[in-house]
Amino acid sequence: MIRAVILAALALAAAPALGQTWPTRSVTLIVPFAAGGGTDAFARPLAQQLDTQIGTRVLVENRAGAGGTAGAAAAAKAAPDGYTFFVGGTHHAIAPAIYPKLSYDIGKDFVPVAMISRPPHVVVTSPKNPAKTLADLIAAAKANPDGMTYASAGVGTTHHLAGELFKILTGTKIRHVPYRGAGPAMQDVMASQVDMAFDGLGSSAGQIQGGTVNGLAVAAPARIPAVPNVPTAAEAGVQGYEVATWYAVFAPKGTPPAIVERMTREIRAALATPFIKEAWERAGSDVPTLEGAAFGDYVHAEIGRWGKVVAEAGVKVE
Repeated sequence: MIRAVILAALALAAAPALGQTWPTRSVTLIVPFAAGGGTDAFARPLAQQLDTQIGTRVLVENRAGAGGTAGAAAAAKAAPDGYTFFVGGTHHAIAPAIYPKLSYDIGKDFVPVAMISRPPHVVVTSPKNPAKTLADLIAAAKANPDGMTYASAGVGTTHHLAGELFKILTGTKIRHVPYRGAGPAMQDVMASQVDMAFDGLGSSAGQIQGGTVNGLAVAAPARIPAVPNVPTAAEAGVQGYEVATWYAVFAPKGTPPAIVERMTREIRAALATPFIKEAWERAGSDVPTLEGAAFGDYVHAEIGRWGKVVAEAGVKVE
């Protein structure tokens, strides 16, 4: 009994020290989508900033597939030693309603660390598309039911459900074309291989600013400084169309609390730097402050919210 008490006391004493000495080698952030997508657009600047703060390399590993669930499954199986973290997002709150047999549980197999960004979505088309306003796009879609297409980062992603919600609100029929990530999807939008996308500003703000895609409306309550000339969906005639994708860092369940707390502090510090603030503003995102247990409660609420949207839209894995 005495020995057990002594060992427990030693473990408690060692916990803070563990957080102080970590890391002693490179840290990996698993991004469950292809390079160039919205998750990547926030994970890479964050990794770059953390590099300078924690004194070792922070590497981004892209593991795309199955609407972001393949990378999540790999992260859930990673050793909980503080050297692998997972950059998840809204997609993973949607996934339980889309994939009934997931090999992981986002609420049970991960420890929430901190939300890192929350950019709204935007309706984008190729500059070659004859529709130059949202009203033009809706009129064209109604005149040609099922004849137009929209690209997404995969079945069950926010990009997909943003498109389904748009169809519900506008009474249009537009065919869904899923891709393995937002990057490849946007490439085909720019090439006019698909008519449109309901993309996150994290990956599309730069494209809009550069003129490689047209932004027709942001799914937000107010215009976004990064793309001030793009009207809100309400201004463009579609009331109630508001969609944002949040991105966040999670740790595999069992990761030492001291390391999770240290990473939370490091992310908080990173988000407060001019480098990150400026990058997030360019991408049309705010700088969220949700961390730890409060963020875990938010994820739980999101699972319920998106489950209802999936049911109403009748979304299924094909």
